[in-house]
Amino acid sequence: MTYDLIIIGGATTGLTAGIYAARKKMNAAIITKEIGGQTLLTDSIENFPGFESVSGHELIKKIKEQVEKYKLPIMEGKEIESLAKREGIFEIKIKGGEIIPAKAIIIATGKNPRRLNVPGERQFENKGVVYCSTCDAPLFGGKDVAVAGGGNSGFNSAFDLLKYANKIYVMESGDKFIGDEFMQEKLRATGKVTFMAKTEIKEVKGGAFMEKIIYFDKNDGKEKELVAQGLFVNIGWTPSGGFVKDFVGTNQAGEIVIDPKTNETSVKGVFAAGDVTDIRYKQCVIAAGEGAKAALSAYDYLKNKK
Repeated sequence: MTYDLIIIGGATTGLTAGIYAARKKMNAAIITKEIGGQTLLTDSIENFPGFESVSGHELIKKIKEQVEKYKLPIMEGKEIESLAKREGIFEIKIKGGEIIPAKAIIIATGKNPRRLNVPGERQFENKGVVYCSTCDAPLFGGKDVAVAGGGNSGFNSAFDLLKYANKIYVMESGDKFIGDEFMQEKLRATGKVTFMAKTEIKEVKGGAFMEKIIYFDKNDGKEKELVAQGLFVNIGWTPSGGFVKDFVGTNQAGEIVIDPKTNETSVKGVFAAGDVTDIRYKQCVIAAGEGAKAALSAYDYLKNKK
């Protein structure tokens, strides 16, 4: 069977696209390795309309239930190997050999945070270790917090934390901070931020929640500990869509370049939405809107094609 539309990705963007595809009565399906994606990395989302506060797990559960209400198929546990187009039909090749044909595609695979890959990081994920300051900064009121990363992403996290945290430590493993100097000056002027260059995080420790960071101080060659109740990891994000390489246009960061009006990529009939694209703001509410826009654009594409 050839689908009208295949949506690749099962987090906020892909699930929302599924709702709109179902409402337009398209013969569509969602293919995803797992449901939830990076939305599950936060315990509290406070910027999603209709919820004063909602956990990532609860939000995904509610959106998925809405998709299931429309009986849109969700093929979970499938990983995409490659995309191709033959005789006007797209072929989505699944790892293992299965090929699923479709007339249009939406890529909504999001981004994955780069991890420190140190002991304790995964153990204390959402128990002090977090990756999104916009989502989680309000949870650290009155606490001492570290930010891993000396670039603009790390500085932005520090700015987000200023209203909440008691003390902020910006830790950079390199010799110097690469973020904008004027941002650094503004942070220093607050008196709440300490900059720690040449500090390599080695381990996160604690009990029920994280309590301290073990780091190697390259300045004096000694291993030390920093008492902190939070660690914001801001060392970069990787678009989750390696299978699109050489199939659609991407920028230097590996993000899919889209037409902001329609979400169409450089390939007619292939749309992309959410954090995997080159949109400026990476937020849950924006991801949902982008998913809806991509589905409506795919519907118009198929209608005009007929």
